[in-house]
Amino acid sequence: MMKPFHEPLTPDNAALLLVDHQIGLFTGVRDMGVDELKHNVSALARASLRLGVPVVATTTSADGMWGPLVPELQAVLPKDLDVIDRSTVNAWHDERVRGAIEALGRKRLIVAGTSLEVCAALPAISATAAGYTAYVAVDASGTFSATKRETGLLRLQQAGVIVSDYASLVVEMLADNAHPIAPDLYGDLDMPFGTLVGQFLAAQAR
Repeated sequence: MMKPFHEPLTPDNAALLLVDHQIGLFTGVRDMGVDELKHNVSALARASLRLGVPVVATTTSADGMWGPLVPELQAVLPKDLDVIDRSTVNAWHDERVRGAIEALGRKRLIVAGTSLEVCAALPAISATAAGYTAYVAVDASGTFSATKRETGLLRLQQAGVIVSDYASLVVEMLADNAHPIAPDLYGDLDMPFGTLVGQFLAAQAR
């Protein structure tokens, strides 16, 4: 039997890796608005946690030039989450990061990072080579120029990484709008029409 091209993401087979969403790096983001990027990565983390998807978060030189995580994301993450500060360019090359992911036992890895072409792309490509199905949430991964965005996307696709937007990945994991958490989940995503969708689903549930 031919293996299906795409097996769906679920809350039971997925993990989320957040790479270097740091204050210093955000000052250089040019491919989208900084407020939009903060919104998107925070929404991705919040919705993933509601679904029970485990999160691994990492920074680079948090006490130095890049600074801590942006406060909007930090506020969403569990207080007891150990954010791994590393020196390697590719987060996958840090044994603590890779070990944290491997310990979860999940073979589908959603990645978001600043910058897209390095912080998100390199670990996603490495995870793919290691046998994972990797996804990059492009709109939760900013970068520093249009060229970097374009070349990053090309490299991801050449390596077999699935590119998507943050909301589509979460909704794929939800799978059923009749699920009791659907109204709250759409609220977490905070898309422009999300409030209306959430109100409709809540009304349907009554």
